[in-house]
Amino acid sequence: MKKLVCAGEILVEIMAERIGQSFRAAGPLVGPFPSGAPAIFIDQAARLGQPAGLIAAVGDDDFGHLNIERLRADGADISAITVHRGAATGTAFVTYETDGSRHFVYNIKQSAAGLIEIGAEARALLSGADHFHVMGTSLFSPEVIEVVRDGIEAVKTRAGTVSFDPNIRKEMLDLPGMRDALHFVLSKTDVFLPSGPELFTFAEATDEESAAREMLDRGISAVVVKKGAQGAVHYDRSGRIASPGFVVEEIDPTGAGDCFAAAFVSFWLRGEAPKRALEIANGCGALAVTKKGPMEGIASLATVEAFVATARTGAPA
Repeated sequence: MKKLVCAGEILVEIMAERIGQSFRAAGPLVGPFPSGAPAIFIDQAARLGQPAGLIAAVGDDDFGHLNIERLRADGADISAITVHRGAATGTAFVTYETDGSRHFVYNIKQSAAGLIEIGAEARALLSGADHFHVMGTSLFSPEVIEVVRDGIEAVKTRAGTVSFDPNIRKEMLDLPGMRDALHFVLSKTDVFLPSGPELFTFAEATDEESAAREMLDRGISAVVVKKGAQGAVHYDRSGRIASPGFVVEEIDPTGAGDCFAAAFVSFWLRGEAPKRALEIANGCGALAVTKKGPMEGIASLATVEAFVATARTGAPA
């Protein structure tokens, strides 16, 4: 199977225990949980049996080793994850609002995550890569943007493909170089995976279908609009396919979009029909929200297929 590679932040998430809890006062927390959008993406792809590796950096601390061991256990290629002595692994503290939104306090740019580079191990990983995936959250500094650019060019030079999940956090959109980097990545993209209104960040059109067609006219092969619990819609030059989501009890939404993207890209790389890729991706996204922690709901292909079969037929589990 084709190998996919991603580059970006590894971190831990530490979460407020109560809905509506503020970090402006002391309160109970849970964690640390292994996290970082690229790490979640690669972990889910690996669990689905897709060859997958990550270019990243962590500190030589418990948080860093927690992440490395999780990725290793789930079958990801960790050869290009650098461990830095004297640098701390990235962190994200998260609160959950009563309206369902989340608020993040990050330490990423000044952490080991900001030290990723294309070293010998990363070059070796890219030399065997067929596909490069980009997360918008990973474009948080000029140095990391350069790593992503190098990764894209390395894969494109070998006639590989690129997918792009904008995954934009409001706290990061105005970082230096972020907007230019987003548009550069889009110009190299084969599979575009925006969440809802993110599509309109890059299009002049004001309705979804017209905006998706605008993206296709730029040379993108497939546009997949993620809609959370409502499922997803796939656009390509042959038409539009909508796939409904699955009804589950939501415990923690963090990482669901990353799991969806990992599944869709993995099945796209396998040449699966969009309907099948969307169904597995929706299954992964649904299972991801059923446990607290960004990677705790990541499931194997067998588990996802069993969940999808049960959910669609209505048969008892």
